[in-house]
Amino acid sequence: QVQLVESGGGLVQPGGSLRLSCSASGFAVSDYRMGWYRQGSGNMRDWVADIDSDGTVQGRFSVSRDTSKNMVYLQMNNLSPQDTAVYFCFVDLQLGRFWGQGTQVTVSS
Repeated sequence: QVQLVESGGGLVQPGGSLRLSCSASGFAVSDYRMGWYRQGSGNMRDWVADIDSDGTVQGRFSVSRDTSKNMVYLQMNNLSPQDTAVYFCFVDLQLGRFWGQGTQVTVSS
């Protein structure tokens, strides 16, 4: 059974950092493209970053994976209030795209 569980969100001051984690089960993170989207209040879900099966990464924040733990991470530095959103982990399997439940990130002083 495919499952994605995000963690690591919370309240951070402007200029601060957070690392989000996505714990995957039911597949190997190294075999598929995975990454992150975010959705602010009343907005569409926007792409943030991703890592392909060959390790190619792209995005506005740094994405990485740990195959021994079967997890994907999003390292966010120098955060601003505009980064406030719910952050979702995704995986592109042959069956389609699966999503986690999301984790809230709030950037505020």
